[in-house]
Amino acid sequence: MDRVERSLTDRDGWEPTLYDTKLGFNTGFGQDLVELLAPRPGETILDLGCGTGDLAHRIAARGATVIGIDRSPTMLGRAREKYPSIEFVQADGQNFAFPPATFDAVFSNAALHWMKDAAGVVACVWNVLKPGGRFVAEFGGKGNIQAVVEAITAVLGAAGYPVDGRNPWYYPTIGEYATLLERQGFRVTRALHFDRPTRLDDGERGLENWLTMFAGTFFEGIPDSQRAALYASIASRLRPLLFHDGTWVIDYVRLRVVAVRER
Repeated sequence: MDRVERSLTDRDGWEPTLYDTKLGFNTGFGQDLVELLAPRPGETILDLGCGTGDLAHRIAARGATVIGIDRSPTMLGRAREKYPSIEFVQADGQNFAFPPATFDAVFSNAALHWMKDAAGVVACVWNVLKPGGRFVAEFGGKGNIQAVVEAITAVLGAAGYPVDGRNPWYYPTIGEYATLLERQGFRVTRALHFDRPTRLDDGERGLENWLTMFAGTFFEGIPDSQRAALYASIASRLRPLLFHDGTWVIDYVRLRVVAVRER
């Protein structure tokens, strides 16, 4: 079994060390979302899609009690190593349960676009929030990484690899996501759809790191020898658009929402 297949089976496709050392921008940008959440001492807050736990730790540092959930056991393993005083639970964000009205707030950063059953996510969040509780989230919105997805699709198609069903992401518009929230009974108090070009670390290798970390489902079953050539072709297509002054700048577009459960 080659390294690519091993990482997608034995280790669930996520690389916590790579995430923390080379792709830490999600934590950096997430600090603004923590400020918007404004956690208070005595509150109980759920971090939905907590990854390796950095933002859960920052929320806890404000005096709140935090529980982090994530589907990836490898990411949760790193989170528990880093922050043993915080409770981390393995759960699917599209279908999780706690006792009703457990949380004062649900927080989620850079995770909801991995959950295609968005209605399931919203229903779960509703069920665990207290009346008056808030849902504060940021994730990929319509148009997120469009150039990257187009390049991956073109390169894999030219190499004879089908791409149907390989795209793992859900990138809604404000209208689509606000409608889901309102249909559930939330009052949407803030919604913002904005560009966030994001510089990657590690110079020339930045795009390779990003593809390895986030785009693994597109390359399932492809041996390392072929994958390296595919990465190079993708980089060639993207270089005129996304490589500037020795740095890859990914075409991120984000959706930020705040919603309140009023009853």
